[in-house]
Amino acid sequence: MPLHYACPRTPSSPSLSGHIDDPVWDLAPWSADFVDIEGDLKPKPRFRTRAKMLWDETALYIAAEMEEPDVWGTLTERDSVIFQDNDFEVFLDPDGDAKSYFELEVNALNTVWDLYLSVPYRDGGQADNAWCIAGLRTAVGIRGSLNDPSTVDEGWSLEIAIPWAALADRAGMPCPPATGDGWRINFSRVQWQVRVVEGRYEKVPGLPEDNWVWSPQGVVDMHQPEVWGFLEFK
Repeated sequence: MPLHYACPRTPSSPSLSGHIDDPVWDLAPWSADFVDIEGDLKPKPRFRTRAKMLWDETALYIAAEMEEPDVWGTLTERDSVIFQDNDFEVFLDPDGDAKSYFELEVNALNTVWDLYLSVPYRDGGQADNAWCIAGLRTAVGIRGSLNDPSTVDEGWSLEIAIPWAALADRAGMPCPPATGDGWRINFSRVQWQVRVVEGRYEKVPGLPEDNWVWSPQGVVDMHQPEVWGFLEFK
């Protein structure tokens, strides 16, 4: 069954540093640890990932914490195909119709890819990369070093603020939501295995990426909104 997250309303918006250290985050419970995208069919992820959320009349706030001994990133241009690096991804289907939905991907360099799909790829959908989350704010915190194989890192964390106003014309639901409203949501972490070559990280040739998610999909495909988790605005 899809997982459920009861999202508390915050009396003040968190400051975004990437380190999830604003005291208002204490209001929000951590999610369950992420699992493989196929669920129990595959082994437990090598590194821990978890997330939490808050909301107010202005925005949806998302924080994610990722264990990672080798923090790296290469892509710096907005709307690059961010999952070619390790990344964190957000999928939002406000009205739960399993058709139109939003996607956001961020890497450890704080490079963003935001897009909109009117229908999933399986139904002939094509990503609208020209669409942007107006007013989006993101911040990354590195616990260790970035792109430095000489160190063993603890990981990286991410904070996101998605303004309701940026979603309102395509959400099919009130933005901001009302208390008690429910949206479909899921999170994904793409993780590549890397090796060090001449003092630099590179992906291990021939190995596919790992896909670790909050609410398991059952198959290696995030673009099945009907099995995403549930977000309830408390």
